[in-house]
Amino acid sequence: MPRIVCVAGARPNYMKIKPVMDALEGRGAEVLLVHTGQHYDPAMNDVFFADLGIRPPDRFLGVGSGTHAEQTGRVMTAFEPLLEEVSPDIVVVVGDINSTLACALVTAKAGPLLAHVEAGLRSRDWSMPEEVNRVATDRVADHLLAPSPDAVDNLRAEGYREDQIHLVGNVMIDTLLTNLARARASDVLARHGLTRGEFGLVTLHRPANVDDPAVLTGLLKALGEIAGRCPLLLPVHPRAAGRLAEIGVPGGIRLVPPAGYLDFIALQDAARVVLTDSGGVQEETTALGVPCVTLRDNTERPITVEQGTNVLAGRDPERIVATVNRVLDDPPAPRRPELWDGRASDRIADVLLNGGTASTRPRPTSLPRPKSADRPGPEDRTLPI
Repeated sequence: MPRIVCVAGARPNYMKIKPVMDALEGRGAEVLLVHTGQHYDPAMNDVFFADLGIRPPDRFLGVGSGTHAEQTGRVMTAFEPLLEEVSPDIVVVVGDINSTLACALVTAKAGPLLAHVEAGLRSRDWSMPEEVNRVATDRVADHLLAPSPDAVDNLRAEGYREDQIHLVGNVMIDTLLTNLARARASDVLARHGLTRGEFGLVTLHRPANVDDPAVLTGLLKALGEIAGRCPLLLPVHPRAAGRLAEIGVPGGIRLVPPAGYLDFIALQDAARVVLTDSGGVQEETTALGVPCVTLRDNTERPITVEQGTNVLAGRDPERIVATVNRVLDDPPAPRRPELWDGRASDRIADVLLNGGTASTRPRPTSLPRPKSADRPGPEDRTLPI
């Protein structure tokens, strides 16, 4: 059986790596969990390991925070000697954080097969660091494990080989369905004095929303108006805490500490509406059948919009208020995409354990130039050049 390194670095990774590890170990593979330490705050790290039952990592790199370049560089310099020491057959990276890209680049140069979980997602917004990370990671990966048909379409349009692309479904939904009963048993509603279906849930963390005081002020203005109709609960992400304190929060919006995984799923499940700038929350609300309004101009999860369970409202306060009022007046019918069935991790394990080795499998090669133009412009910069 192969030796497989699974990499996690921050909160968005934990829900994705746990079911993959379980499926691989259930088939007899030797799995080493490497935690880069990109998230190290207990509220963003320890509680998720406990809630999800993730075993302690085999290696902790402890890279900490920093600029994108600093953080990516520290992960690379720490991961390179580890990879040489353990000599894995396959490295699995998930999502689109800096650790994902850093470990992908090291792996591609070291020689093991590289698998990317959530391959093919595209916002087509080159100002998002995550977009750069996911596009570059896909470019060097051997196995592109796509969560939805739109992701497969993106990869095909970019020229990847068919044998690289695998439609496997959404591993976040594996974790959600596995833990939903435990989440619903949480007392988080009682702790916050909430009643099911009578509050809205808000998350804000993206730099485009919280780093610019003018943008954040506009969002808070919209949220304050919405709170007059539907009280809002806002678990505060560390990135946003200081800025929210500086600007001040309108009445009707309750700030609470960051929630653990089970508590946050329980809050989503019980909310009347969720307002978010998180990609993962768009997926979780779709699976839960809870209306979602996304406070962004684009999304790398367009399938949630196509299903009608998620609406892009942008960041204009008037448009946000009008969109939320429309959703409250006429909530969308619950729908769940195909293959969001709790078995994505099983399909991933099948691909990895039956996909050959670095010595027998074709490796990533030069891709054809984009057909749309000699040089990609802003509308198609996700295409390889």
